[in-house]
Amino acid sequence: MRILIVEDNNGLCKVLTALLVSAGHEVVGTLTDGSAAVEHVQQLRPDIVCLDYNLPGRDGLSLLTDIQAMAPEIDVLFMTGSEESGIEQRAADAGASGFIRKPFSQQQVIDELHAVIEVRNLAAATEARSTTPGTEADTAADAATAAVDSAAHRARTAIIADDSGSVRMLLKGLLEESGLRVVQTVGNGAEAISVVRKYRPGVLCLDVNMPVMGGLEALPLLREVSPETAIVMVTGCADRDFVAQAAGLGAKGYILKPLRPAYVIACMPKLLA
Repeated sequence: MRILIVEDNNGLCKVLTALLVSAGHEVVGTLTDGSAAVEHVQQLRPDIVCLDYNLPGRDGLSLLTDIQAMAPEIDVLFMTGSEESGIEQRAADAGASGFIRKPFSQQQVIDELHAVIEVRNLAAATEARSTTPGTEADTAADAATAAVDSAAHRARTAIIADDSGSVRMLLKGLLEESGLRVVQTVGNGAEAISVVRKYRPGVLCLDVNMPVMGGLEALPLLREVSPETAIVMVTGCADRDFVAQAAGLGAKGYILKPLRPAYVIACMPKLLA
């Protein structure tokens, strides 16, 4: 993998560089300031960015948001020693593919990076299988519509609603690996209501924090338009009160960010049983 490191501690930059190179990766650059990070990402187009939170120039969370908007195919491994409340959830909701708290061991870095790459490779393989050269977008849309014409087909279909392009892409790969056909992906709760009304899928993966209309706000409306759809909340928050609230509104389960293949794939058969 081609990896860019954005970390203001020079010593840690050197340690990470040596570790990643020894693991067979290519470190395409190191930055100790956040002010030019987006421009470097745009120029270098790494596969993965190891991104610190507390940086001079710009903080890692705002950089993460910009990177995801510009290039959702780039995975971000978020690193921080901050004790700030909710930072892991905020990073996950912003699209981080992995999260490490400092101080960390070298093995923790390798393990988290392996998990990020596993999801990335699975999504890429699924996308390659589902993409046919020369297929027009409207042909794909017609095929998706045809696939949900019967109740039997609808039970094996899914819609993803998440404002992070990278999460949509990765989740699509995981759902299709589980045997579901993803007929539509959208970026907010209002769009989710519209497409769920149209397709009536077997499964809806619904992000909690989205613009226009969030997941919890959309949830009861979605239950009205398609009561047979199993709705799974996608969130960086595992708080007991949130889980109880979502369940009370009709959610069948939840998936935690950052996404992990084994959990997502194991979750799907239970929803469809």
